[in-house]
Amino acid sequence: MRADILPTRTHRRSRRSTGDRLRDAVLTLCAGHGQVQHHTEKAWASITFAGTRHCLRIVFEGGDAVQAGEDLVATLPDHEFAIPRQLVADATITAVESELLPVPRMLVECELLLLEDA
Repeated sequence: MRADILPTRTHRRSRRSTGDRLRDAVLTLCAGHGQVQHHTEKAWASITFAGTRHCLRIVFEGGDAVQAGEDLVATLPDHEFAIPRQLVADATITAVESELLPVPRMLVECELLLLEDA
């Protein structure tokens, strides 16, 4: 078969997971300054609800980035997320570590509980 008449393959776009969407939404709150160092996701359920619990560790390096990290700490618990078919039921900052030297650096850990919104 000639190469110029080979059937073209259609590539399916991979679907973004709920974790991907959450990570993007949290990074948007960081104004592009944070980098996710670690992200875990565990299934969660109660008698009436099902969802996932996410733990993120985000690092901020440099003066502007640290300011973005401080802004994240202040805004995350009350932020209203817009993640399709998900409700962020709880968003908590669980740890913050800061260093000034040699470069300003901040490490923020947070936990978010997402519930499936039918």
